[in-house]
Amino acid sequence: MALTKIERRARIKMRIRKVVNGTAEQPRMTVFRSNKQIYVQFIDDRQGITLATASSLDKEIGETTGKNKSEVATMVGKLAAKRASEKGISTVAFDRNGCLYHGRVKQLADAAREGGLKF
Repeated sequence: MALTKIERRARIKMRIRKVVNGTAEQPRMTVFRSNKQIYVQFIDDRQGITLATASSLDKEIGETTGKNKSEVATMVGKLAAKRASEKGISTVAFDRNGCLYHGRVKQLADAAREGGLKF
């Protein structure tokens, strides 16, 4: 029997998480993508704390009227890179959270790289 979309994503997520871990020096940059919004967190898994966050709901992103979701993801990636550099984070381990690496996730990752993050 074929896997549902949710089961397939859960399998991919488990496969990624068993090798991707965050530390204080190199936190895990995890991306959550909903139908309307996109969120990024920088997580230190050893201490279990979130170091920095960015999302499409932040005030710095402003009004997203007239922008498509890929453009918003690019803006969130740049904001995430800026907030990470303010906290002294330069390298991260990228966790796509079971999502495929294309579309909004890829746009966000490329914008974060342009903002100065290394992964």
